[in-house]
Amino acid sequence: MEIRRKDTLDYHSKGRKGKIEVTPTKPCHTQWDLSLAYTPGVAEPCKEIQRDQSLSFEYTARGNLVAVVSNGTAVLGLGNIGAHASKPVMEGKAVLFKRFADIDVFDLEVGSQNPDDVIKFCQLLEPTCGGINLEDIKAPECFYIEETLRQTMSIPAFHDDQHGTAIISGAALLNALEIVGKKIEDVRVVFSGAGAAGLASALHYVRLGVRKENITMCDIHGVIYEGRTEGMNPYNSRFAIKTPMRRIAEALVGADVFVGLSAANCITPEMIQPMAAKPIIFALANPTPEISYEKAKAARPDAIVATGRSDFPNQVNNVLGFPGIFRGALDVRARAINEEMKVAATHAIAALAKEDVPDSVLRAYGLGRLQFGPEYINPKPFDPRVLIWVSAAVAEAAMRTGVAQVQVDLATYRDELARRLGRTYGVMQNLRHRAQAAPKRIVFPEGEHDKVLRASHQIIQERIAYPILLGRPMVIANRLKELGLEDVCPEVVDPTHSPRFEAYAQEFYRLRRRGGVTQTDAHEQLLNPNFYGAMMVHMGDADGFLAGVNQHYPDTMRPALQIIRTRSDVHRVAAVFVIVTKKDVYFFADTHVNIDPTAEDLAEIALLAAEVATEFNIEPRVAMLSFSNFGSVNHPLAEKMRRATELVLEKNPELMVDGEMMADTALVPEIIEEEYPFSQLKGGATVLIFPDLGAANIAYKMMMRIGGAESLGPILMGLSKPVHVLQRGATVEEIVNMAAIAVVDAQKKRHQRQMAPRNSAA
Repeated sequence: MEIRRKDTLDYHSKGRKGKIEVTPTKPCHTQWDLSLAYTPGVAEPCKEIQRDQSLSFEYTARGNLVAVVSNGTAVLGLGNIGAHASKPVMEGKAVLFKRFADIDVFDLEVGSQNPDDVIKFCQLLEPTCGGINLEDIKAPECFYIEETLRQTMSIPAFHDDQHGTAIISGAALLNALEIVGKKIEDVRVVFSGAGAAGLASALHYVRLGVRKENITMCDIHGVIYEGRTEGMNPYNSRFAIKTPMRRIAEALVGADVFVGLSAANCITPEMIQPMAAKPIIFALANPTPEISYEKAKAARPDAIVATGRSDFPNQVNNVLGFPGIFRGALDVRARAINEEMKVAATHAIAALAKEDVPDSVLRAYGLGRLQFGPEYINPKPFDPRVLIWVSAAVAEAAMRTGVAQVQVDLATYRDELARRLGRTYGVMQNLRHRAQAAPKRIVFPEGEHDKVLRASHQIIQERIAYPILLGRPMVIANRLKELGLEDVCPEVVDPTHSPRFEAYAQEFYRLRRRGGVTQTDAHEQLLNPNFYGAMMVHMGDADGFLAGVNQHYPDTMRPALQIIRTRSDVHRVAAVFVIVTKKDVYFFADTHVNIDPTAEDLAEIALLAAEVATEFNIEPRVAMLSFSNFGSVNHPLAEKMRRATELVLEKNPELMVDGEMMADTALVPEIIEEEYPFSQLKGGATVLIFPDLGAANIAYKMMMRIGGAESLGPILMGLSKPVHVLQRGATVEEIVNMAAIAVVDAQKKRHQRQMAPRNSAA
């Protein structure tokens, strides 16, 4: 992808200048707000912090604030461009912190190349922020600055140019060695570049298991050997070795690993050809590597090659590290980021690369498939799970090694991290935990589909459910092997060879013989996995049904409706969509089933949707929507919603419901309070009942496409047993979420069946 000079200058200059702004997190619209935000109200938190300085983390944004500090002496690819010119880079770093870890940043460019000035500047910042990210400061001064700050400050100071590259490339090294079958303690490693990143990476590799004597460090003057004087300093001299080699080409002969953190095109194909079998080549200079990916693979087809670029496999990108590392350190209020925390981050990143890759990541990179192997040794930067894995690992290591000032429960902490990734994660965490408490058998008629196989693997790993896949066992086994998921084997049922087939056919015939189905028809229809899966639920051989990833909605739902009957207290099936915005969760109904429902239908839909909201631990506050507010328009459509409201209250007088009302009246509590104080609806609606299918379907799709909301569903309501239909093309994440919903639904229905005899006896 070519980036033109004009494009990047326009990006930075048009509209609001630069890339970041400060946004208040508290209201400041009234005199009351102003009095709390500033004088006189601000005096109270000031006095509390004066009494106990640690309370600055409680009453200010300090605990979520990182200072990105640079003097611009070693800006990536640009060199010593000075503090002013480095500011666009530091603003960019601020954007990455916020985007990938929800961490706020002040970018601070220091107008001095004196390392003692940078040290003093950072020390004076300690009351302001929870951590300091040193950036683009040249070696060897960067080592002195970081070492001094670590000894003199009680908040983390972390030079990302050193440790970020070391941590991420270390994860890539561990995985690459596993793939080629070499032991870390046996491999010989050659470095090109003895600056901040090169020296830090070498030290980190030693912590991971590389023997120091097996490392050959090279710089612009050649091999760093004992007795060399040119270009030597206390930091690179730690890697001086006794050797006759003087040039990097000599060092590469028989080497297992090459790590380039130096300059563009300094390595030729001829230089890597004598490397050992199955070499690992990390050409990480940016934007142009020491040797291009294409040339490296052409010269050594057996090599695993990584670069710092996103347009080739195996990108080593620091964004996999620093956001999650700082997130974990801030959340346990670590005094430093120590070596154990860095090693923990490396192992977390390496382990994540072996997990199944979410569809959202595949879409972001335009890929159909991504699997651990020679061309996928590190997770992709846009993988949302990186934050959870890295932050949790760093937080655990900080607590274990005694640098954490706050202790957290790791399971709860992971849930909190998940909520930072989006409201849907947070909404689903509770349901997933409930599903894990008592998993149920969920049948998947599309058992041979890749997404279903991947979802089933995740469902089993997270112990959400016991998936039953319908399909041909050999086909499913082969697909699992191709996907690298053969370590987990879900139950597979082939309807055509099932010993239960005849019993199902007879029962289906009994159910549908007065619906025009003959015995021959029954046998034929049960060859359709949707019919067979629904019969499994009907006969008690499965607890729930989930399908539709590769089918149209009616084709999936029709078999279920013919076999699984509605609840005894329900006349119509309906669907509700969970709409998740940045601030709130809403339930839209009916979005998929009833085209023009009657008032009676709408009352039933409202009651069912309120039940679903309760299952999500959301208080159901139901609004019956219209183009009229409480009789302001006399029209049959408005009358229908008024009548539906009356019917709901007749059936459940305790439910908070009102209507008919306009959407803004339902959603803005102030409108109700000021204009309609008589209304029973208080605090804003959470359940929205639309007058017809068109309005509901249009509304939820506009919320997703224009409003930027996330969604869950559709959740089918009103059936006697759990049946849920996926949207065509559903992602793996959506399938897993719907499986959890199906399990919770099955748990509830089982509980109701267990309670029924007691209630009848009473």
